[in-house]
Amino acid sequence: MTIRNIIIIICFCLYLSGKTQEDINIRLHALESELMEVQKNELKIKNEIEEIKLKLIISDIKRIGLPAMQDGEMVVYHCGFAFCYLEEHEQSKWVVHIILPDIATGNVSRTNDFKEDTLVRTGTATIDDYWNSGFDRGHLAPSADFRWSPRALGESYYYSNMAPQRPVLNREKWAEMEDKIRQYVVSASEQVYIVTGGILKQGLPVMQPEGKITNVSIPEYFYKVVLDYEGDDKKGIGFIMPNSKCEYPVWSYACTIDSVEEVTGIDFFISIPDFEENIIESTLNIQKWQAGSEKGEAPPIKQQDLPRKAFNTIQAKSFIGDKITVCGTVVSTKYHEKTGATFINLDKKFPNQIFTLTIWKNNRVNFSYVPENELLGKRICVKGDVKEYKGVPTIDVENEKQIIFMDEDNDF
Repeated sequence: MTIRNIIIIICFCLYLSGKTQEDINIRLHALESELMEVQKNELKIKNEIEEIKLKLIISDIKRIGLPAMQDGEMVVYHCGFAFCYLEEHEQSKWVVHIILPDIATGNVSRTNDFKEDTLVRTGTATIDDYWNSGFDRGHLAPSADFRWSPRALGESYYYSNMAPQRPVLNREKWAEMEDKIRQYVVSASEQVYIVTGGILKQGLPVMQPEGKITNVSIPEYFYKVVLDYEGDDKKGIGFIMPNSKCEYPVWSYACTIDSVEEVTGIDFFISIPDFEENIIESTLNIQKWQAGSEKGEAPPIKQQDLPRKAFNTIQAKSFIGDKITVCGTVVSTKYHEKTGATFINLDKKFPNQIFTLTIWKNNRVNFSYVPENELLGKRICVKGDVKEYKGVPTIDVENEKQIIFMDEDNDF
């Protein structure tokens, strides 16, 4: 402690010694009152900011986010989202909302206050429709997307925003997909437009809670379309997931918005000029939507795109101990100087790898190129014995002839 600080402390103590206890209490009370007034004003300003942002959201939804309407359909607005309700299925055909970058700092918690939506004149589903049904009340517009607004988050628990999702979808890959969209919003610092719903059609089964049958249809598939229209790089992406356990990584379920329109019959984002809409809705570039450590990862190659008798990285785990051909995209590589081993990860990066190729030290001489450099970013197929190391399928590669470049070679 410096001499200056010691003098300051002594002077402060002398000041206090000259004050009576009553003087100190009066001053303390005055400061506490002043603080309460500041906090009250702060809360008032925060509420006004929230109200303005909610008004802007609805304005932007009307400007950009609404799908085309069919005869007899109508849009219902809450403060943070809009929806089109289908009485025959007792759920919304679609729900439109916007995710703001404010989710990065928002801290409003779940309320679990599920409630009927009085804005739907024909009535919505109720707790009795879902109770003991075996299905989750799946949010179409996720509550976490409104964590910056107590009002909007609370309204996300209306049954007009719910659809029956199996727990293995709602709590796993669907939730993971929603997480990835939020990660993109935070990374890009741009708002995105979202439209979500079940794929509704005639003849769907309905929920059957214990002791009753309801009118709530059970979608076989759910969709979500996402539009980033605010930045310079305008783009869109769609997702279609089965209402069941999804075995593949989330990005495997990504598709063009055009593909979602084809299976749903819904024309999304009709307010966008045609020349932009055609490009945005027909183009799919997954890497532009990835954020953080997963940027650059690739979905496993679809079955129809694989060479004959070849398997993708997800299918490979069913062939431990067999000799097969596995194909995928090299997304990360590592040369380990201490051991001399080279590790090549397909489709997903370390430490979340789902399939790894290993080139041991003694086999590096069998390569005419530096494998960790030459293979990165390439789509390749490798034939070999599938082993398992710490739960991850692997193949040991002994020479470069085991590796075939999918975009260059056809000799399978």
